[in-house]
Amino acid sequence: MSFINANITQLADSFRPRFRAGAIALFFAIVSSVGFSSASVASDAPAIAAAANIKFAVDEIAIRFQQQTGLALRISYGSSGNFVTQIQHGAPFEMMLSADEDYIERLHQAGFTQNDGVVYAIGRLALAAPKKSPLILDPELVGLAQLIADGKVSRFAIANPDHAPYGERAREVLKTKGLWDALQPKLILGENASQAAQFTISGSTQGGIVPLSLVLTPEFTKRGNYVVIPDSLYQPLNQRMALMPNASETAERFYQYMQSTDAQEVLTQFGFNLPKPAVKKAD
Repeated sequence: MSFINANITQLADSFRPRFRAGAIALFFAIVSSVGFSSASVASDAPAIAAAANIKFAVDEIAIRFQQQTGLALRISYGSSGNFVTQIQHGAPFEMMLSADEDYIERLHQAGFTQNDGVVYAIGRLALAAPKKSPLILDPELVGLAQLIADGKVSRFAIANPDHAPYGERAREVLKTKGLWDALQPKLILGENASQAAQFTISGSTQGGIVPLSLVLTPEFTKRGNYVVIPDSLYQPLNQRMALMPNASETAERFYQYMQSTDAQEVLTQFGFNLPKPAVKKAD
């Protein structure tokens, strides 16, 4: 497995349709080129929007789902905020797996989901750096603070906090530690969490704050190091999913499968914490 191609990701995340017909046409061009899709996938396979930080976990879960059911999926990965915009403009997704709760709540209040959904995983953050970086990694970011004080940080990567929940939480961590003002002019913003992880190990940054789920992959560990950032430094990343009103039976089955022990096993392997049973937002 490898990180999502940056150009494809940027294309998907820059999707800003103005008319419903154009939205649907461009949507299918994008979804056919990213995610768990191939030429062998039937055109009526449900289209699913998934946060970039869960790509590797959901790819594995989708494989297991197809092996057990014989049902195919088309999954597109990107930032949660951009997917909300796409859905509001008519993109025919049948299910969305968000990187937090707020975006699903926004869709639900506007009538774009069947209900308020369910939390399927709790995300975690990591401080990461290329293997040759001078950044000394520690959970409390003491090494980062020292590197900033020494004037040795020229670039630092996070996901764009304007539309990526992991970017929002990275900003929260940096503000909590009093580092935001000093780092802000040096930030390299990924359009989503996956692109931020690419920037972090590209060799052009001293490090970054990215999803733990992405740094646990072999592709990352070959080129970078990381430490887990304490959950106490940021608000919980309760990752919520929901079905759209147009959801097919296959999408509904995958929605249930995402709550199964098989799916939870994979999510745990990729560093996610699991929610308590039936974690739902109150009406």
